[in-house]
Amino acid sequence: MKRMRPLIYLVALLLPSSFCKAQSVLDSVLDTRPHAWWGSMVVGVASGDTLFTRNAARSFVPASVTKLFTTAAVLDQLGPDYRYVTRLYAEGMQTGDVLEGNLLVRGAGDPSTGAAGDDWMDLFHAFADSLLALGIQEVRGDLIGDDNVFDDAPLGADWSWEDLVYGYAAQISGLTFYDAVVDLHAYPTKPGARGELSITPDSGNFLMVDNQTLTLPRGQELVEGHTRIPESNRIVVSSQVPVGRSDPEAVAVHNPTLYFVHGLRTVLASRNIHVHGQLLDVDDLSLDPDYSAARVIASHTSAPLSELVATVNKESHNLYAEHLLKTLGRERPEPDDFEPGSAAMGLEASMRTYENAQIETDRLQLVDGSGLSRKNLITPAMTIALLRYMALHPNPEVRDAFLSSLAVGGQDGTLEYRFIRNSPGYGLVRAKTGTLGNVNSLAGYLTQNDGSLLAFVIFANHFQGPHAAIREIQESFINELIDLPLEGNN
Repeated sequence: MKRMRPLIYLVALLLPSSFCKAQSVLDSVLDTRPHAWWGSMVVGVASGDTLFTRNAARSFVPASVTKLFTTAAVLDQLGPDYRYVTRLYAEGMQTGDVLEGNLLVRGAGDPSTGAAGDDWMDLFHAFADSLLALGIQEVRGDLIGDDNVFDDAPLGADWSWEDLVYGYAAQISGLTFYDAVVDLHAYPTKPGARGELSITPDSGNFLMVDNQTLTLPRGQELVEGHTRIPESNRIVVSSQVPVGRSDPEAVAVHNPTLYFVHGLRTVLASRNIHVHGQLLDVDDLSLDPDYSAARVIASHTSAPLSELVATVNKESHNLYAEHLLKTLGRERPEPDDFEPGSAAMGLEASMRTYENAQIETDRLQLVDGSGLSRKNLITPAMTIALLRYMALHPNPEVRDAFLSSLAVGGQDGTLEYRFIRNSPGYGLVRAKTGTLGNVNSLAGYLTQNDGSLLAFVIFANHFQGPHAAIREIQESFINELIDLPLEGNN
């Protein structure tokens, strides 16, 4: 060991003083939680100079920081102006106000159709308007949802079975509605009595909700209870809700394609358009629909990809991320054995972007688009390479769409209540958060007080205890960077 000291001393002399200072300061911040496994890197975007590194070549579970990789690839390859078009077709002849054949909705993979919110029925009312404009008030045939733009895998690889009832693990489908969830809200009545439930949206008899709630006396602890019977839409709500409280929950539905057509029929009926046939998933048919023999009745065009990517990154929307990944696998299929419209094909296509970013792709392991899987493994150095590539992207529209999609510290998205006003990082941090059990991540950009732009990654794996303590360390780490100099950075 003594023989090594002169060499170590020489290396220290050769390093920029800014690096040595930052390494010491930032190491001490992370060391306040020594039992977490930390991986981090900070680099000047313009210069590429490294300000800090810790386990930067080691693999970490990134959680939702995975979404940076998904959204970078789709923006890079499809462009920020890409849009989905969902179409309503009619088969058969029209006699008076009667359509003698089927109605078909051909999904394009748009995750935002009938998005949860105040205007979720607008799409269905627009379809109804188009039918009424043609004088159609009865449909003798079936109402069919076609989700074949994607493969039939409804879940990401190796998602935890415990997550599958909740809206953040909603099923993936080429035709979806209301984020593939139902909003259930349990309200108390009288102590000892069953509570009341509200259900949004109204989708006819698609769901069977079993109300097993219990009202507790005021001041007792709320106990949540939500179960969806596997491969069904029977949902059991067993929450115990004290007087003065309520229990809202978004529960994932089974088969979003059928959910869509049930919701559409409900709205059509409210507009006096009656469908006499069955409600079907295209997979229930013996033959695929012949669209050359059908006519387009209506179409719906999505918001541009730039807006959908902002939903993914600001709100950490898992369903949108999974749809975007499969969309890339449909639009940019590689000459490979993977199925177009599959997550595997989307990941194969994504490698083009990662190779352009000079990422070591043979060590990059991604299995989904959202980060729900613990099989995703990336390094801090890979993440930095991606962040620099997107911040310096040759297409300024791609660059701006990516940067503006990230949550801003203290202002919006998943950072709205972090880096709050009076924090040094308020308004200066644009980043993606990531959270799983024993995993907490933060990666993005920081604008220093002198205008320099830094790319940073902070991964914490294998820690115990509350996430709040890890988030405090991450924020202290970023706040220390505000004034630290980086030689050669512009």
